[in-house]
Amino acid sequence: MVHLRSSPGSRRLPDSLRRGLTFWRRSIQARVVASTLVLSAAVISVVGWFLLQQTRDGLLDHRVDAVVAEANDETTGARELLASSADTGNDAAQQQQSLAGIIIQRGQTRGFSVVLVGPALPGGRIADGGTIFTSGLDTSSVPVSLEEHFDDSQTTAWTYTTIRSTSGGTVTETPGIVVGSQVLLPADGRAYTLYYLFPLDEQEETLALVTRALLTAATLLLVLVAGITWLVTRQVVTPIRMARQVAERLAAGQLQERLKVSGEDDLARLATSFNQMASNLQRQIRQLEELSRVQRRFVSDVSHELRTPLTTVRMAGDVLHDARAQFDPATARAAELLQTELDRFETLLADLLEISRFDAGAAVLELDDVNLVDVAHRIVDATRPLADQRGVHVLVDAPDHPCLAQADVRRVERIVRNLVTNAIDHAAADGPDAIVVHVGGDDHAAAIAVRDHGVGLAPGEASMVFNRFWRADPARARTSGGTGLGLSIALEDTHLHGGWLQAWGRPREGAQFRLTLPRRAGGVLRHSPLPLVPTDVTEPVS
Repeated sequence: MVHLRSSPGSRRLPDSLRRGLTFWRRSIQARVVASTLVLSAAVISVVGWFLLQQTRDGLLDHRVDAVVAEANDETTGARELLASSADTGNDAAQQQQSLAGIIIQRGQTRGFSVVLVGPALPGGRIADGGTIFTSGLDTSSVPVSLEEHFDDSQTTAWTYTTIRSTSGGTVTETPGIVVGSQVLLPADGRAYTLYYLFPLDEQEETLALVTRALLTAATLLLVLVAGITWLVTRQVVTPIRMARQVAERLAAGQLQERLKVSGEDDLARLATSFNQMASNLQRQIRQLEELSRVQRRFVSDVSHELRTPLTTVRMAGDVLHDARAQFDPATARAAELLQTELDRFETLLADLLEISRFDAGAAVLELDDVNLVDVAHRIVDATRPLADQRGVHVLVDAPDHPCLAQADVRRVERIVRNLVTNAIDHAAADGPDAIVVHVGGDDHAAAIAVRDHGVGLAPGEASMVFNRFWRADPARARTSGGTGLGLSIALEDTHLHGGWLQAWGRPREGAQFRLTLPRRAGGVLRHSPLPLVPTDVTEPVS
């Protein structure tokens, strides 16, 4: 025996998730709100990103203009200072120290750092020495790309950078702008490079404040959009839900239900049209019910009323039939034909009364434990004279043990009798091939299948054989005295038991009818113990 393990994906979903998925599938309002929120979030994200970029660029452009102007002012002041001290006789080192001290002191009061490098030589770098800078500043904050600018140019230049500084053993990094320009020391007439490093703390805080404000506004806007969408869709969905509820009640038979109409908009006109449709359907259904009731009453009344004259005709027919030996051959034959047709007429009346009871819903079951094996043997024994007359052998293929089902034995015998006589009627013209009545059962169902090797059924006829008065071959005579209602009554009897009555057939290969009943009354059938297609037939491979 092979045991199959269920994979984690095949396990049942949690109840909350399953309820959520059900709500999502069934609620168009939730899907509309969700899709609106997703689209709104996408639009707000794009607009917010654009606004942040514009704000960032505006803040940085303004700050760049300010720091470049301030750096130019500092450089101009440094040049004026150097020019005023040109004839003091200080050497280059003293002038450099004096200049750097003054600018560094100004930077500490104005919030920027200073690096003084010199003398400027092609390919020279800050790391080569001769550098004076603000205390705690890491000179690597000056990008190499800006240093390379002054290898072949003396114009003022700027760039973005990360300002690194050390305070109490802690290294901090701050985004900033560095501006570089050159001055000439009178002491040696050589160029020295000044780097001004301006932090962007205020701009960073401003941008963070704007970002928080945009996020807060976006969140509130999404909540507002969700609420508005929910209210708007509710106005549209509520009438649709009401229409669905009314439609369900109409389908359940409450034909007096109508929609409440308010206003003159499209939904109101839809409700009006819906109510008109419901009224028309109610009227037509009432007419059909009345017509059906009249038809059932007519069939029942005619069947009952025909019994009295039929009884009289039957008595007269019996007298003539009993005295047929005294008649001439033609009259004797007429008496025999009269007796045969009277038998068929009585059977037809009985079938019509039974059909009228089915149509009126008055048919009831008298349940008992029925052994289908015994039913099959009884029916075969009862129909053996007819089979012998037609030259057909009828066999029973049944298990040795009983095959029980809770059923109405009278109705089950009538079903099987109709199937067997139908098989005899259609198998007789094609030779003496045996008709086999198969019986089988399991824990849930019991079945009887009648197999014949007669004319068979053409494609599509298997679903039509149970129609009232339907005949596969209209030119074929009914040799067993059938009325054309036997299979229809058999199908109604089967439905009354909650079972299946199915047919299979193929031209020149015969047919098989299968009756399947639940073992317990009220049980639900999921399969049949016997195959519908006979085991002696090979189905074509598609």
